[in-house]
Amino acid sequence: MSDDTPFNEQPTSVINQFNDGIAREFHANGGEVGGQFAGVPILLLTNTGAKSGKKRLNPLAYFDIDDKIYIVGSFGGADKDPAWVHNLRANPHAHIDIGTDGYDVVAHQLSRAERDALYPKVVQRVPVFADYQEKTDRPIPIFELRRA
Repeated sequence: MSDDTPFNEQPTSVINQFNDGIAREFHANGGEVGGQFAGVPILLLTNTGAKSGKKRLNPLAYFDIDDKIYIVGSFGGADKDPAWVHNLRANPHAHIDIGTDGYDVVAHQLSRAERDALYPKVVQRVPVFADYQEKTDRPIPIFELRRA
């Protein structure tokens, strides 16, 4: 990956290769990932591509708030949503792995009011998410993942 090109501007093939490496580390270490993700709770989201119909794997930070699991479509503060957001909107049925536990979920995108109420809790846990929101005019979407 190029050092001067932001992650969210990398070619899809580079992003997929990066994601695959994170997934291998995740599985090899019982759901723990180091490096830039050390100390951040990570899950693996497997969902279906909206156009391709193929399974897509994305390692994502997640937030367990009030016994609910949330994921945030920040894409590093890019002006567009990450592909997985588009895919979940088209087909909310997915699978997640957290630690050594895996299960099917249905994703529910929070309304703007729900999102606005929750986002400060996300920032409190991982402060860089404040920077991501400042970089973009779009409201960064949040999804609740409900066990299917």
